[in-house]
Amino acid sequence: MYSKSAATLMALVLVALAGCASRFDPGALAQGQSPVQLQKRLLLTPANGGQHIAPTELQAGDMVLSNTAGLVSVGIRLLTLAPVSHAALYLGDGQIAEAVGSGVRIRPIGAFMADESTIVAFRHPGLRPEHAQAMRGFAQAQEGKKYNTLGIVLQAPFTLQRQYCELPILPGLVRDFCLRGLAAVQLGAARNDRFFCSQFVLTAYQQAQLPLTTVDPLLVNPAGLLHMREGDVPSVRTQQALQYVGHLKFEPAQSEPALASAAED
Repeated sequence: MYSKSAATLMALVLVALAGCASRFDPGALAQGQSPVQLQKRLLLTPANGGQHIAPTELQAGDMVLSNTAGLVSVGIRLLTLAPVSHAALYLGDGQIAEAVGSGVRIRPIGAFMADESTIVAFRHPGLRPEHAQAMRGFAQAQEGKKYNTLGIVLQAPFTLQRQYCELPILPGLVRDFCLRGLAAVQLGAARNDRFFCSQFVLTAYQQAQLPLTTVDPLLVNPAGLLHMREGDVPSVRTQQALQYVGHLKFEPAQSEPALASAAED
């Protein structure tokens, strides 16, 4: 039987090896629980208690995260240890806005669904019609703008090195300070007038006066958006946890890369 101090030390070491953000609560030991809450690597899916939804159940302003079976998607998921690789914004009236290699585009949700393997939706509980309208106006104004290629290229080394900022021994405020400092060095050359997918979604929320976080959207990849969900541990300080809405599409074979089995919470 391990002592409480030994159990705590072991939990901290495991989190450090996992390379993910966590919460540390020494008081949980008194209740017989682990003092460390890890980020959740897997999705709640229709296979483990989630639900399928139809596109008609989406609300304007919902965040849509997805993946495909393509090499780029698999590479992003391996790098970020997450089951999603792309982020988009539902505008209402069957329209999706997203930043892709060709730039910012708005297209029917049917076309979006045809291209993706797994699609899951999340919702800000404080979202109101005026917020959704502001997001739609922002997306329409950005349509056709170029993709932030440099920003996404710089994300790779930043994603690897940011893990040093996410050790459980670091308080939340220190973690944020570390991430912002690292981002200033690693992402300083990226432009803010172009967008990659998650940067576009976060900026839309900012423009609607409903920010999900106070950090620069350049710091957050699709995995970072996923970890803003309820019951998870966000990589950056968040204003509001996102609610799981459901899956528009779910293909189990493609939704969880092999790495996930080694990083289950």
